[in-house]
Amino acid sequence: MNLHPMTLLTVICEAVLEDRVVEVLRDCGAHGHTAFDVRGSGHQGERSADLVESGNVQIEAIVRPAVAETALARLQADFFQDYAMVAYASEVRVLRPDKF
Repeated sequence: MNLHPMTLLTVICEAVLEDRVVEVLRDCGAHGHTAFDVRGSGHQGERSADLVESGNVQIEAIVRPAVAETALARLQADFFQDYAMVAYASEVRVLRPDKF
């Protein structure tokens, strides 16, 4: 099996930011993403997925490492100071790198 190194970029943020975060990912070179409602607790307290306005969304994109670096820098600069957001990158290996 021929696996290729890529980066899984994960962003967990307030649901109202989804469109803006996806726009940043696209601007930085992501070809697609997956998003789903999430709930949990942390530094900001407990977050429910019951109401879209107060819920969180998790957005994931598999990208090339340079795209992940650029996107993380933009997310930090544009959102971290004013919004509840967690963003991180994980190394993954994929079978079809041309999809990303």
